[in-house]
Amino acid sequence: MVRPAKAKAVERLQKALDKIPELKRIPFNSPEFEKWHRDTRIAIVNTFGNKSDHEKDFNDISFSLWAITTRTPDSEFQAAYVKGLDSAASILESMIGEIEEYWEEDKKSPKTSETGVKIPKDTNRVFVVHGHDDAARETAARFLEKLDLEPVILREQPNKGRTIIEKFEEIAADIRFAVVLLTPDDEGARAGKADDLKPRARQNVILELGFFLGRLGRERVCPLVKGDVETPSDYDGVVYTRLDDADGWKIKLFNELKAAGFDIDANRAFGP
Repeated sequence: MVRPAKAKAVERLQKALDKIPELKRIPFNSPEFEKWHRDTRIAIVNTFGNKSDHEKDFNDISFSLWAITTRTPDSEFQAAYVKGLDSAASILESMIGEIEEYWEEDKKSPKTSETGVKIPKDTNRVFVVHGHDDAARETAARFLEKLDLEPVILREQPNKGRTIIEKFEEIAADIRFAVVLLTPDDEGARAGKADDLKPRARQNVILELGFFLGRLGRERVCPLVKGDVETPSDYDGVVYTRLDDADGWKIKLFNELKAAGFDIDANRAFGP
């Protein structure tokens, strides 16, 4: 298992710890607690590894009574539940303290793409290149958000007096990955072949695809193709990901993001 960055490890466990005061105010048998318990165990496993002492310590916490009768009041169940949450809080605080005290800071320099450009390693920003298909754009953006990544859409960013190309270049400097939506928004054909029109992506999409291929390298660009859209001939031979109705593209995009070094969780991606 590759150990996560120190800051990310602390963030994971702190998120679970911060939830405990809220859990104490709700009933012991609530679905919110079940979800928190599962999410916290997964966070611990992804931080310290499977079958670690840390996972065992958490699994050993009892959130219920050892012995009950038909006359045991709910108040006693609630008291045992709150006591278990107090134990969980102490263990999580200890884990966070261990990370902060003994883990070394991640001092690796930014990764360099195959083009020689330094890729920012700490950002979770993913550029979404799109045309006129608003539904495809929103679907891709919401999936990225589900992975705790930040989808960056050019038109949603402030202009700050910049030209479009200046705005684009400045924003792209802090981008680690690009998702390019090749949707059939335009039509085109060779000169003199007006009867042979084919669906094409917008010109800005093709331009930005080329930009990110040059900046980030092919391994950090995922083109998603919708329908029978014409693809750039210079990019032939690359395996495109089809934006299918069955959502198979989500699995492929998840794998590409994982291979690019993002610390993402499949349970968040494909869970409820």
